[in-house]
Amino acid sequence: MSINYDMLPEHMRDGMQRYIERGIPPGSFLTAVLENDLMLAVLRADSINRRHLFDLAEFLYSKAPTMCWGSRESVDLWIKMGGLRGLQETEDE
Repeated sequence: MSINYDMLPEHMRDGMQRYIERGIPPGSFLTAVLENDLMLAVLRADSINRRHLFDLAEFLYSKAPTMCWGSRESVDLWIKMGGLRGLQETEDE
């Protein structure tokens, strides 16, 4: 699965890619976004990320695996599973 991260702010691409592809926990702002916690995301956002909240939401909805976002439980499971890499390894067994 190839994901294009270009619609994200440049400084968010690496963190999102590490999280999606390897299940590496992101920072507090991105975690709030992934957990679908708008209030916490807004409070943790810097000025650039506030302007790009819509882009982040659109990216998750249209590009990211649906299993990796939406609730705290989904995020915790995605991290535990090891992201796409861990999912692929499980499917290969």
